[in-house]
Amino acid sequence: MTQQNNTFLGVLLMVATTVVFATQDGLSQHLAGEYNVMMVVMVRYWFFAAFVIAIAGGKAGGVRKAAATRQPVLQAFRGLLLAAEICVMVLAFTILGLVESHAVFTCYPLLVAALSGPILGEKVGWRRWAAIGLGFVGVLVILQPGFGVFDPAAIIPLASATMFAVYGLLTRYAAREDSTETSFFWTGTVGGLAMTIIGIWFWEPIQGVDWIWMGTLCVTGALGHWLLIRCYEVAEASAVQPFAYLQLVFAAAIGMAVFGETLRANVAIGAAMIVAAGLFTLWRERRQQG
Repeated sequence: MTQQNNTFLGVLLMVATTVVFATQDGLSQHLAGEYNVMMVVMVRYWFFAAFVIAIAGGKAGGVRKAAATRQPVLQAFRGLLLAAEICVMVLAFTILGLVESHAVFTCYPLLVAALSGPILGEKVGWRRWAAIGLGFVGVLVILQPGFGVFDPAAIIPLASATMFAVYGLLTRYAAREDSTETSFFWTGTVGGLAMTIIGIWFWEPIQGVDWIWMGTLCVTGALGHWLLIRCYEVAEASAVQPFAYLQLVFAAAIGMAVFGETLRANVAIGAAMIVAAGLFTLWRERRQQG
């Protein structure tokens, strides 16, 4: 690569990634409101699987090299877990909307920090636990349990965040033996196969203009992953990761502008607490690595 440790370019790519993923979430909410969630995710995965196969085929060793792994059960489980997580999150969009779903989902980096001990055997110090605690207070502020307004549906994006955190940790664990290309290949192909087996039973005829939205959803999915890969190629993950929180901002903006959602005060306060705790955790991790 000619660009290495180019933090400015990395930040621009991460911001672009968050815009694309937020757009993808808006499209998912619209389509899942019109069609079955399983079908929408299935079509999205068809394009994703084709994308990862094309990427693998264009590199030395081709698909055979990308698929080679000594931990197929782990890789297959990762792929299934991510597919299930996407289904759960898209369901959350249709029930709670983009604003509240993303506000709760934003806690997933804190879940990664909390679960890194039992899953990866990493040491979690008191400062990180304090940040995790603050983040979960933020989640409680959003959910408002005990005040007569708690919506049980809010558990859906929390479940999605937990699944995504476990997926991220298993990806880190798989990286001990497999390359990024191999993990990416298994993620797309296993997820695509699983969603086809399940989603094909929920097929509904797609109407007119929705084909355009479905095609755009597929393109944004592939583009978002490409931008993210490119981002991590040109800059250190710890330098650009804080900007991933902008997806919450862009998704909330789309939710309010397109879907007429509102930003309640408790959601804004809780989300701010979660983001602050997450940024502190990232700062501590970068300081320890430095």
